[in-house]
Amino acid sequence: MDGEPLRLLISIVSSWLSLADAWVAVCLAPAALAVLISGLDDMALNLVCLWAWARGKSNPKPSNPKPSESSVEKHIAVFVPLWHEYQVIAGMVEHNISAIDYDNYHFFIGAYPNDDPTLSAVRELEARFPNVHLAVCAHDGPTSKADCLNWVYQRMLLYEEHHQVHFQIVVTHDAEDLIHPEAFSRINAYAGEFDMVQIPVLPLPTPLRELVHGMYCDEFAEWQIKDMPARQHMGSFVPSNGVGTGFTREALEKLASAEHNLIFEPACLTEDYENGLRLHKLGCRQLFLPIARGRQSSFIATREFFPRRARSAIRQRTRWIMGIALQSWERHGWRGNLPQLYWFWRDRKGLVGNPLSLFTNFLFAYGVVTWIFARLTGLPWGIARWTLHPALLAATLLIQIIQTSVRMGCVTCLYGPLFALGVPLRTVCSNWINTVATTKAVSGYLRSRFLHEPLVWLKTEHAYPSRNALMEHKRKLGEILVGSSYVSEGDLDQALEGQPAGVRLGQHLMQLGKISEDELYEALSLQQSLPVGRLEPEEVNRTVARALPRHVVRDWRVLPYRISSGSIFLASPEIPTDELNKVLRGFTRLSVRFQLVTPGNFEELTSALL
Repeated sequence: MDGEPLRLLISIVSSWLSLADAWVAVCLAPAALAVLISGLDDMALNLVCLWAWARGKSNPKPSNPKPSESSVEKHIAVFVPLWHEYQVIAGMVEHNISAIDYDNYHFFIGAYPNDDPTLSAVRELEARFPNVHLAVCAHDGPTSKADCLNWVYQRMLLYEEHHQVHFQIVVTHDAEDLIHPEAFSRINAYAGEFDMVQIPVLPLPTPLRELVHGMYCDEFAEWQIKDMPARQHMGSFVPSNGVGTGFTREALEKLASAEHNLIFEPACLTEDYENGLRLHKLGCRQLFLPIARGRQSSFIATREFFPRRARSAIRQRTRWIMGIALQSWERHGWRGNLPQLYWFWRDRKGLVGNPLSLFTNFLFAYGVVTWIFARLTGLPWGIARWTLHPALLAATLLIQIIQTSVRMGCVTCLYGPLFALGVPLRTVCSNWINTVATTKAVSGYLRSRFLHEPLVWLKTEHAYPSRNALMEHKRKLGEILVGSSYVSEGDLDQALEGQPAGVRLGQHLMQLGKISEDELYEALSLQQSLPVGRLEPEEVNRTVARALPRHVVRDWRVLPYRISSGSIFLASPEIPTDELNKVLRGFTRLSVRFQLVTPGNFEELTSALL
């Protein structure tokens, strides 16, 4: 009796599986054929890169492979379009100004008139940094990123007219970007020979448990190491990555002449891809700089956090698919030479390939589950009756193994072997997110065309890295002190040799009498890109000074001195840490801004106000 219910259950499950096996068999052959075709397409890129490597052209470079570091610095304008980015733009500008190893550049930051918090944040940056300029769009937002960039360009022209300066290079960036210290020097060195220079873009590393962000790490590792160079090897167009892209003014003027003075196409959701294609059609030379390590052994690349939640990733990829696959198809069709047509196919095949990849994942999972069921019950494996030709199955399996290995190899180069072990799992996650995004993109695009509605900027939420993550690009304090002529190189070397354990370099130099307290804090201000200055007790409202609990002020040495534009401003003699920011989030929801003060000034403030 005990075995009768079990046998009945097995019989019922077996009958259902027999029906499901028939449906799977119908799908198996066309799915396997499609996977084979797509896999052979992917394998073709491997062969292109191997061919380039065999010919010694794996790293395409201009005729001068080692540009002189003494190249004259051209004027660079950095364009940053914003919409509701008030929480991150200050950190982005502060860090990058302190990190960039290039003198001749200005930020032009675009914001909309109906985005007051962002306008206030940029105006405060304008007041602090002479090379930061606000560009207010002529109408409320959001419109499209390209439309915002066009207004930023007009603001740059106005600045040129008023200050008798000419920017020779325009570099595009987003509000969450970490610009590598050597990026502008690299763009500057190659801009004389190329009209568009693209710096690699790499996601910042995150823990293994963050599958969504991890899939960006996987995909960008493969794209930047294999796909982007392959485009150059094949003579196709190089799309801009949207950030870290340097355009010469001559190239932008060509775009303006060809498109009724529109540098960036306002109707396009992926203006970066569009501009890469437009410049190629105009005969402009494009260069994707291969990933390389800089002087501090870090990769010369724009780093940022991509979406870390599925909903945000789907939103971003919906825009990518709409712009790259659908809008580009509508605008440019299938016209061009053979390499260009091939890359049109590569960029658009995801419309079918994304859902197909997820579907094949389900087929594979179904096969595994039913095989296990057959082994446990002693019944024949149903799918075996519908087995395809062994050569077809072997070919698809081999291609998948090779492609997964290639991606894991790319990921290993950038993020290490441990992180690469998660590639197969993250690929399934990527297939699911891409399928949902493809469905939303196609339905949204068809709806907009049917109802004659414009496609709008699907903004992605941005997060700026923590201070610990930013330290990789910070200049060393000793370098700043020597560069500011506060100490000589000899005094610095002597201080480093005799620096006691547990004593900071700045304190040690002060104890030796080599620098004053004010000189130390000016150098820290330059290193951390934090404002520094003396605050008088009578300038601070006592109520504001008591906005934080007394124990927080005492333990963490921070004192509120102003509340304005959704931010609380804190004076401190210490460099703020990630741990401090976590503590402060428990007491205020305002954006936290810091100003350095000397220890003596801090004690004076706390004694008078608390």
